[in-house]
Amino acid sequence: MDLREVVASGVLEQRELLNQGVVSARELVEATLDGIERASELNAFTRVLREQAIAEAIERDQRRGAGAALGPLHGIPIAIKDEIDVAGVVTTFGTRANETPAPADAEVVRRLRAAGAVIVGKTTMPEFGQWPYTESSTYGLTRNPWDRTRSTGGSSGGSAAAVAAGLVPVALGGDGGGSIRIPSACCGLFGLKPQRGRVPNAPHAHLWWALGVVGPLTRSVLDSAIVYDVIRGNAPVDRFQAPDPVLSFEEAARRTPTGLRIGYSTKSPTLLAKADPEHVRAVRDTAELLAQLGHTVTEIDPHYPDFTFAFYPQFYGGIRAEIPFVDHPERLEHRTRQTVALGAWARQPVVDWAMRRGEAVARKADRIFDQCDLLLTPTIASRPPRVGVLDGANSVRAQLASIPMIAYTGLWNATGHPAAALPAGISTDGLPLSVQLVGPTNGEPTILSVAAQLEQVRPHPRPA
Repeated sequence: MDLREVVASGVLEQRELLNQGVVSARELVEATLDGIERASELNAFTRVLREQAIAEAIERDQRRGAGAALGPLHGIPIAIKDEIDVAGVVTTFGTRANETPAPADAEVVRRLRAAGAVIVGKTTMPEFGQWPYTESSTYGLTRNPWDRTRSTGGSSGGSAAAVAAGLVPVALGGDGGGSIRIPSACCGLFGLKPQRGRVPNAPHAHLWWALGVVGPLTRSVLDSAIVYDVIRGNAPVDRFQAPDPVLSFEEAARRTPTGLRIGYSTKSPTLLAKADPEHVRAVRDTAELLAQLGHTVTEIDPHYPDFTFAFYPQFYGGIRAEIPFVDHPERLEHRTRQTVALGAWARQPVVDWAMRRGEAVARKADRIFDQCDLLLTPTIASRPPRVGVLDGANSVRAQLASIPMIAYTGLWNATGHPAAALPAGISTDGLPLSVQLVGPTNGEPTILSVAAQLEQVRPHPRPA
């Protein structure tokens, strides 16, 4: 048995080998930690929890040996983006401004542990997740496993690098403007941004007000569905809540959909960005494939509503809301302090207005789904750029540089609709292509079933 191959496999494969006794949780976790150490040049992790993870793995093996009931992730190593609390570990938000360890696990981490997962470390992100590039003065540049001169995207870039490199089968990320979908697109992963309120943000009431959600980045659709079935469901503190679907996400991912109406468009929601020709080709190729699978596929004009006034007050207000969670605001990057100053106007009455504006934008966006069951678009407008995008950039320049990355994703944070990035082959530059599937309210099961169907006929590529 080659432990490196086991580490690089997915949740289903690891779970089967653990259940068969081919590998123990301790062996799997130790091999995972060794792989993370060997791949340190990717800069995917801010903190590796070696001693704690091995202790957890030993406990998982003891439970298995005692015949105790086991959760669906028993013994599976998982990484956590460094804006999500892990007990006893500093939640850095990608900054050096924090030094106090979190007193308890975030609710999603508690649920992962209850399902048997082993937490192996925290992953890199830009400060406060502001940018779709995982670069900071504190933790440096995170590199794409497909090409180490290229960006992973962001802000969940460390999570994306860890999964794409086969270091872990799953890593949690957060998405306030595309931060799960963008790095998934850059690194050839499946990343579903769930419906607003689907996954708890506890102990916090919200993540960037109505914009942010938490979810996994994985190599397969089914792995994502399995993890979502563990972490979804409301917590009492959640400001936003979504009704629980009757169908489990795993069941949805295993179901073969037929006869759906798929609308596709390469039109950009913003005049400031235009899709790369390779991304246009990926959308059209995927549309043709969906038609071959028996769906009714039509090019449409979505008539996207303007989401600017719903998005930016919450972007600025969300960053300002996270400032109280750091111990030393004076240690923040100069660029972050510029963002905070630029957003001084985004106080609570303005943020409340922006959230109401987002509800109005969502009602307009709902009209798209009068004519289709799912919308197919590019995930990002540009190809993954070379690392160092933020070098020397102030807040305004960084925001301008972010537009091509968030052009197709940000709208769906403002509206709260579910949307997923899924691999769509390889570009001429040798990096993965990605397309986005957007669903109506509570449309995750449909997204998962179609994404899994596409994965069966067009397997997701992996870096060499």
